[in-house]
Amino acid sequence: MPFNRRTAFAAALGAALSWPAHAAEPLRVVASFSLLADLVRQVGGERVAVTPLVGPGGDAHVFQPTPAHARQVGQAQLVVSNGLGYEGWMPRLLQSTGYKGPQVIATKGVKAIEGDKGHDHGQHGHGRDDPHAWQSVPNAMVYVKNIEAGLCAADAAGCPAYRANAARYGADLQKLDADIRAAWASVPLAERKVITSHAAYAYYGQAYSVRFLSPQGVSTESEASAKGVAQLVRQIRRDKIKALFVENVSDPRLIEQIARETGVKPAGKLHSDSLTAPGGGAPTYVDMMRANTRALVQALGAAR
Repeated sequence: MPFNRRTAFAAALGAALSWPAHAAEPLRVVASFSLLADLVRQVGGERVAVTPLVGPGGDAHVFQPTPAHARQVGQAQLVVSNGLGYEGWMPRLLQSTGYKGPQVIATKGVKAIEGDKGHDHGQHGHGRDDPHAWQSVPNAMVYVKNIEAGLCAADAAGCPAYRANAARYGADLQKLDADIRAAWASVPLAERKVITSHAAYAYYGQAYSVRFLSPQGVSTESEASAKGVAQLVRQIRRDKIKALFVENVSDPRLIEQIARETGVKPAGKLHSDSLTAPGGGAPTYVDMMRANTRALVQALGAAR
């Protein structure tokens, strides 16, 4: 069949018009930290381009935005943050960039735990809500619903895709929740006591009936008092607590000091406020929750 330039042009034009518009220009979404960015990717799929302000391994508690971060926010079409006071720097950042676009507060509708409730630590909490709500899988399902609604509002044409992705991922989260409960079934309630660096696991503890104790409060910025650490050391000895963990965003020296004073060796590392880079053991939210549960259950099983 002879080559026809006009026919070829018409075919190319037809292909271009039928190609979805979002393929060339995905929705630009800025998420406050790595874990939220993963949830946005799960719901947004190929229609979104997500940038976390605090990347894998970073600590949002002590994050200081740079002019480059301000530019990212200024160019965003949607900003997703955790809320509950987690990103104390976010209001200033939004104000400085003049961002007036849509926002998603992922914790909207979550029943918050007070910062000095739901866990034990050697000092008083900040008298505010604990922001680490993602540590409960049922709460992560609320995050997903909020993200789905935010993406639909920012990109109405993509709403059917976002709804389908959110339904698929929601089923993954339901399975994750069931698997975590099944994993804990082998550990008696009285033995579910764990020491961590800072109080990041109250929601996990509430959802899965685990008691977490920590020398620091809900923020890694908070200082552990000598009196608080001494109380914790006494409690570890009295209750014969055998599971001691450092976190991927916390300075390990405090836990190492407690380990020396109690003779309890750290059982490993937990992921609290950050995912890892690919290959690091917790590159997605589901991977993080599975890795943490596996480490906790193994440590308490080995301690028996």
